[in-house]
Parts: sequence; C-alpha cells; structure tokens
Amino acid sequence: MYKTETLKEKIKLLTVVMWPILVTQLGLYAMNFIDTTMSGRAGADDLAGVAIGSSLWVPILTGINGILLALTPIISQKIGAKQHGDVSFYVIQGIYLSIVIALTVIAFGFFLLEPVLNLMSLEPEVAAIAKHYLIGLTFGMIPLFVYNVLRGFIDSLGQTRVTMIITLLALPINLLFNYVLIFGKLGFPALGGVGAGYASAITYWFILLVTIYFSVKTRPFSQFQIFGKKIRVSFGTWKEILLLGLPIGLTIFFETSIFSAVTLLMSQFSTEVIAAHQAAINFASMLYMIPMSIAFTLTICVGFEIGAERLEDAKTYSKLGMAISLAMGVISCVVIYFLRGPVSSLYTVDQGVAVLIQQFLIYAIFFQFSDAVNTPIQGILRGYKDVNVPFVMALIAFWIIGLPLGFVAANFTFLGPFGYWVGLIIGLAVCAAFLLQRLLLVQRRVAQKS
Repeated sequence: MYKTETLKEKIKLLTVVMWPILVTQLGLYAMNFIDTTMSGRAGADDLAGVAIGSSLWVPILTGINGILLALTPIISQKIGAKQHGDVSFYVIQGIYLSIVIALTVIAFGFFLLEPVLNLMSLEPEVAAIAKHYLIGLTFGMIPLFVYNVLRGFIDSLGQTRVTMIITLLALPINLLFNYVLIFGKLGFPALGGVGAGYASAITYWFILLVTIYFSVKTRPFSQFQIFGKKIRVSFGTWKEILLLGLPIGLTIFFETSIFSAVTLLMSQFSTEVIAAHQAAINFASMLYMIPMSIAFTLTICVGFEIGAERLEDAKTYSKLGMAISLAMGVISCVVIYFLRGPVSSLYTVDQGVAVLIQQFLIYAIFFQFSDAVNTPIQGILRGYKDVNVPFVMALIAFWIIGLPLGFVAANFTFLGPFGYWVGLIIGLAVCAAFLLQRLLLVQRRVAQKS
C-alpha cells in the first residue's frame, strides 16, 4: 500500500488490490462449486448430502474467517502508521488463536454433528453422506484457518496477487482429488459426495504449505521474519483480536447461517427441492464473491488511510468501492437471468431438478442488489474498526425479520419453498438500509474528532 494523490491514482490502486482478491475469492469458492457440481454428477443423494454438509460448514467457516479477518484492519493500520515492528507479533498471535479455534470447532463437531443431523428429516443415505463429507473436511480445518491468518498478513501489504497465485495453483489439486475420490479413479475407492470433503482437506494443506513458503522466502514478506523468532502466547493480544474479530465473525455468521437455516428448514420438502435450492444458492454465492472481494479491498484501503489519518482519502475510496459494487451487481443480475438454463445443467442431469434450479435463480437476482450495497459497507466499516453495531444490525435483519417472514411465506402462502427466499431478500434489503445509515454516521463522527 502507498499514499495516492489523485483520483486516477486511487482508482488504479483500488483496482490493483481488488482484482487479485476477486480471483482469489472466486478460486476459493470454486472449490465448493467443484464439490457440489461433481457430487451432483454422482447422484441426487450425493448432491443433497453435500448440500446439507455445506449448509452446516459454510457459516462456521465464514464466521471464523470473519474473526481472523480482524487482523486485516489491525495490520493495515499498523502499516499506515509505519509501526512495522508490530506486524510479525500480531501474525503469530493470530496463528496461535486460529489453531485453538480450529480444535474447538472439531471438538464441538465431534459431539454435536450426529444430533444435529438427527433433528433433520433427511433420508438415511443423504444424512450419511453429509456426515462423512464433514468428517473429511475436518482434516483440513487447522491448515485452512492458519492460511487465512497468513492471507490477511499478505493482503494487508497490498500484495493480493500472491494469494491469487496460490489459489490458482490449488484449483487443479482440488479438481484432481475430487475426480479420483468421488468417482474412484486411479485405484482410489469411489466415495461419491464424501470424497469431496477429503479432496478439500488435501487442498487446504497444499494451500498452507505454499503460503508459508511465500511468507518466508519472498519479499516483501520475508523482511518481517514472521517465523524468525519464538514468540510466546499473549492472551492480551488474543483479547484485542477477539474484541474486534468476534463482532465481524458473528456479523458474517448471521448473514451466511440464514441461508443454511433455510436449507435445514427445507428438509421438509423433497430431496429434489433441497438439491435445487442448494445448487441455486451455490451459484448465487459464487457471484457474491464479487461484493465480498470489494469489501475486503475497502477494509485494506480504508484502514490504511485511517491509520495515516487521511480521512478524506478514506471517504474517496469508500465512494469508489460502492460505485464499482453497484455496477457489478447489475451485471450479476443480467448473468443470472440469461444464463440460468445453462447454469442448471452444470449441477444436474435430472430435468425436474434443473427446472427447480432455474426457478430459484430468478429469486436470486434480487439478492444481488442488496448485496451490492450491504457487503462493501461492511468492509468500509471494518476499516474504521466499527464492528459492534453492524453485528446487531445483521442479527435483527436476518434472524428477527428475514427468517420469520420466510417461514410464514413458505408455510402459509402459495410460495412454498420459494417463500424462504422471499424472506432472505427482505432481510438483505433491511440490512443494507441499516448499514448505509451507520456508515454516514461513523464518517461524520470520525470527521468531528479529527
């Protein structure tokens, strides 16, 4: 990151930082996309099983990544304030914390996975696939969380192309192991959808090892000597990270878990409806990587400028990011509308399921507008280290407004399973409106204090 003087320079820097993040996010999500689509080719039960497993895993993954995301504004502000000596200390504390969090999640999963699946009205084969898919993912949990800490360090330096390269290197690994483990190639057993979980775990280990190599051996990362000296655990620093990270993680958790809650509630419908719903969510979530990448970029840029006490520059980056997000949101809507037929064929060869996927995708169009406002504002507020109020807003919008309305629409109107999507759309719109007002208030307060 560096200081920019003109609007043209800001647009250039924003673009240089953002497009590798976008490619990285799309690459990481492509792994989930590959899991889902290849499992669908193995059968409807495999698709539904991986869908249920993903609906349980993704909120946990994104929520914990949100906690670790606290390191991005912390490190960005340290770099903006030229306090480079603190960077390696915070990264190592983040790694320690990520390992403890991973072990905690694994322990909870050991005791709670079976009871949670038993609460759902699933066919036995679907439940078994979901369970063993998640067990497979467990073997990659520690390397995935440690990687996210190192990624936050790399991205905070503005070197987002490095994480992009690492992700692109990992995609063929993921595709290969999905192929051999799902379909039983090259002498491996045919595990069906379960194989996708183990393939992802192998890929996460590969990503971590390559990221460690870049962090230790290449500049500018090597000059920070992240692993150069022994650093003791600092519970005070853990507390600092958690005080900032928990609201971020819970905000993301409440936003993503609402989709998972809907998937679980849809267990009352047929396997075909569950599979179609999850396929549509999977594709819409891939497009969601666009505003999410813009949000990550804005956290870095705004955090850097706030650390350097350049408030007007921070506001300029915010406006630029919002404009780009809105434009990309419109493009996403057009893509969904015109390509919903070909998209459905990627997930299934069953014509009935394909028709349902296309119907769900029509509703997904309305997600894009709210996400184009909601998500980048969250990134801007993280740059200001304003995280507590957005957490409360997300809780109200998604769980107190969106989910109850969806339940009523699904169970007491003609909409059926599509009613849940109507509730999701309303929740997203309410959250976007809340966050826009919050951003304007925070910017006024920061300006008055300076």
